[in-house]
Amino acid sequence: MKTIFGLFAKQPIPGKVKTRLAADIGPAAAADLYAAFLADLKDRFEATADRRIIAYSPANDASTRYFRELAGGRYELWAQPEATLGDRMSAFFQEMLQANDTAERPNGLEEQPQSNVVLVGSDSPTLPAALVENALAALDQSDCVIGPAPDGGYYLIGLRRPVAGLFDNVAWGGSRVLEQTVRNMTAHNFSLHLLPPWYDVDTLDDLYGLRGHLAAMQAAEETEIPPRTSEFVRNMDITNRNNGK
Repeated sequence: MKTIFGLFAKQPIPGKVKTRLAADIGPAAAADLYAAFLADLKDRFEATADRRIIAYSPANDASTRYFRELAGGRYELWAQPEATLGDRMSAFFQEMLQANDTAERPNGLEEQPQSNVVLVGSDSPTLPAALVENALAALDQSDCVIGPAPDGGYYLIGLRRPVAGLFDNVAWGGSRVLEQTVRNMTAHNFSLHLLPPWYDVDTLDDLYGLRGHLAAMQAAEETEIPPRTSEFVRNMDITNRNNGK
């Protein structure tokens, strides 16, 4: 069984990433913070799974150069198509799970290796590596694995076989993303393994929560403290910020 880890990411361009957070801390600061997220996540998961893939956008030369440098040879690159988030995620899983959807190969050749595929976003800089490893392992027994987020979405989704329409009619960015995805999944009788909740950082309140969590991690002398994110948040004055106006 092969394992594949995917990281969905955007080039950190001011005004194009973390837009809700940018309304309070400014577009440049939001982009710099997001760049710190990306660098920390890249380091944390660079030994995870048999294949590691950064699924990046936009699909242009500047973005390709940025992510090639970020990957440092430890990740493959996959350019996201110009489409809705659901269609982009569907395209990623469809390509990564092609072998899993193929019947026994002809002429007596062995069946193609199966793959467990997990995909995470890039908004959870403290996401523990153990949760991703648990997700990959869970796909040995379950068709789908999901890590729910408190905002009604999810920080991770994984599959071991394709499911048509899994991401159809999902109101991306809203509080029903998890509910609507699970509805689509159960309509196909997929078995589900549920991970513990984890949080994204999308708003100023989330950033305050991240700062508190990082301080607690440091006090507890934990080993997976994201260094670039921690330094950025520690040095940033986020008290009563509203630079987006």
